[in-house]
Amino acid sequence: MAEPVLTIHGITKHFGAVKALTDVDFTLERGEVHALCGENGAGKSTLMNIIAGVLQPTEGEIRVDGKAVRISSPAAAQPLGIGLVHQEIALCPDATVAENMFMAATNRRRAPFMNYRALERDAQAVMNRLAAIDVRRKVADLPISSQQLVEIAKALTLDCRVLILDEPTAALTETEAQQLFSIIRDLKANGMSIIYISHRMAEIFSLCDRVTVFRDGRYVCTDRIADVTPDDVVRRMVGREITQLYPDKLDAGETSGEIILEVDGISDGMRFHDVSFGLRKGEILGIGGLIGSGRTEIAEGICGLRPRTAGTVRLHGDVRPIRAYSDAVKAGIVYLSEDRKGSGVFLEMSIAQNISVLDLKALTNSVGLLNGRAEAALADDSARRLAVRMSGIEAPVKSLSGGNQQKVAIAKQLAVKPKVILMDEPTRGIDVGAKAEIHRLLRELASAGIGIIVISSEMPELLGLSDRLLVVREGGIAGELGADEMSEEAVIRLASGMGSARAADHAA
Repeated sequence: MAEPVLTIHGITKHFGAVKALTDVDFTLERGEVHALCGENGAGKSTLMNIIAGVLQPTEGEIRVDGKAVRISSPAAAQPLGIGLVHQEIALCPDATVAENMFMAATNRRRAPFMNYRALERDAQAVMNRLAAIDVRRKVADLPISSQQLVEIAKALTLDCRVLILDEPTAALTETEAQQLFSIIRDLKANGMSIIYISHRMAEIFSLCDRVTVFRDGRYVCTDRIADVTPDDVVRRMVGREITQLYPDKLDAGETSGEIILEVDGISDGMRFHDVSFGLRKGEILGIGGLIGSGRTEIAEGICGLRPRTAGTVRLHGDVRPIRAYSDAVKAGIVYLSEDRKGSGVFLEMSIAQNISVLDLKALTNSVGLLNGRAEAALADDSARRLAVRMSGIEAPVKSLSGGNQQKVAIAKQLAVKPKVILMDEPTRGIDVGAKAEIHRLLRELASAGIGIIVISSEMPELLGLSDRLLVVREGGIAGELGADEMSEEAVIRLASGMGSARAADHAA
């Protein structure tokens, strides 16, 4: 048999006293798509960063084509044919799409002038395989989903033999994801080997040949996809049965009918118009629709993160003049951004500092000094409540797994004791175990009287979590679905303009 293109043997990685990986093995065959699964914190991304030269192992060996190699940096990985598409977007926002795609080649150039016409032509040819994105646009002007496609296109410009994709569809629409799957199959047919990290079992079982599971920084097993089921993989990932991914919904008539939040005819003059709906006490209200339909912009308009040109927001019947996010926080309305890295948490700051940042006034004494003991008590209580896995509240947030970073972002919102929480993609890039924990937390918060609005691109999450569902299309509410009306087909028909449902009035 041919030598594997990549062999990992006995890799161990320490971060101080913390062992991120312990004696891990992994083998990638030529021309295969190999899934790597595990909960957040299992060590998947750490291993991928070691393979790509971002991190150095404490112990162990890497072989490429049977030869032992030392991958000292990402620049050293490229001549070996190794490319990595990170889960977190790492593009230069002020550069164009084309410049980002060919940045490595540009840095190696010795010619004094750049042929931008040729650069843009070559970049557009690669980009067109994924989506119709103008490569002359600045990355900062693109939505998150398009930035993710630029990351993938950037990797395709490299002469890769091993391509590592870390949660590549987390920010993509269904259409964009299907285009990516087609490209992956073409790359495999042409002999490329792909490591595919994802929490989405449907993707893994559709695309991949084998699956390897990590748990708590250790290798668990490798199986052919044909020999296992999604339930087998999940059970090996978490080391236990997950009996219920979504908590029980409200029974018919279980809500008091009391309206916590009333949105009446709000518009921003650009991305959304004449939006009206109500949020009842004790319910989780889902908001669905295609990426770009205006879901996020509506949430930002409610919270003062986007200027409104019309409409009112009422909280418990009282009109709230919200002109900035600080006004929303004072009123008791908080927003969890879909962009965890950019807006959800401060990666370099400690867990304690992140949790307290929205409520510093309450933690400051009469002479303007922060009460460190009170901050620590708040952070410790919040982190324990949300079961954040950490070495301590003084640890930087960047040291946490994606799922635990998301829990810190939620703890930050809860610290101000909000009346309404709007959550945009609350479980993006989070493993199945952490998802179940967050879903359970959302139901507990709703049951305690906090209004919960969830925006999600994951259809199973919308249908499994929401008591009632609004579908947004082209900046307006296309329809409302009650618990007995929800189905994937109903949502898609409304989102695409093919169907109709009872209009959502402002009183819900």
